[in-house]
Amino acid sequence: MLAGGHSLIPVMKFRLAQPKHLVDISRIRDLSYILADGGAIVIGAMTTHHDIEASDLLRKTLPILPEAAALIGDVQVRNKGTFGGSLAHADPAADWPASVLALEAEIKASGPSGARTIKAADFFVGMLQSALEANEILTEVRIAVPTGKTGMAYEKFAQKASGFAIAGVAAVITTDGKGNCLRARLGVTGISAKAYRAEAVERALEGKKLDDRTIAAAAAHTADGQDPLGDIHASAEFRAHLARVNAKRAIARAAKAA
Repeated sequence: MLAGGHSLIPVMKFRLAQPKHLVDISRIRDLSYILADGGAIVIGAMTTHHDIEASDLLRKTLPILPEAAALIGDVQVRNKGTFGGSLAHADPAADWPASVLALEAEIKASGPSGARTIKAADFFVGMLQSALEANEILTEVRIAVPTGKTGMAYEKFAQKASGFAIAGVAAVITTDGKGNCLRARLGVTGISAKAYRAEAVERALEGKKLDDRTIAAAAAHTADGQDPLGDIHASAEFRAHLARVNAKRAIARAAKAA
């Protein structure tokens, strides 16, 4: 399937994928929307990064999404690339996986047998591998709007040429209004073979006073249980370090916003 083409076309150029058939779904306009539905926001798979970046509705309800969108690639990429296409590609250095994990999104997949819902935590299963079946396409993402005093932030260290995340952390923090953390969710991208929830960090924050010391101690666990990637852009050790740094920054900003 070809949506925006910014994931599949480069892979085809490198001969990493050689599909016998290519179906262009970019002109299915019914899959491009950002809507409020009760206490949730639903985003169609063909919604572009630019549409998300420019959405007043998202700035008011899920501001981490416009923030992350503005950091993706360049203007050309943001105007052509799609939300659903990026998620379906499951690139471990893409920006969207971190945010949908932190927001505990639900991803709708449709195929010959009908539609099913996949939790974001179950969607990314390996390097460039999602939970989508071969005969399914991603059609919609549904995100419950957090209640209470909730703040969110996305921090990343980007690879300069492509804009992909060498280490990106999305934080969604709910407080009691007195500086204590009631709930924390962190999504991490760029570190290992798939995006993941930093559950050790979440546990270290919840029920604690969100002061500098607590945040720093919690952020130290961002790469726990992971096997960080090493390449020409960053060693495994440096990636893990960047993850901890960006987690600390994202948590602090989200806590302040809350």
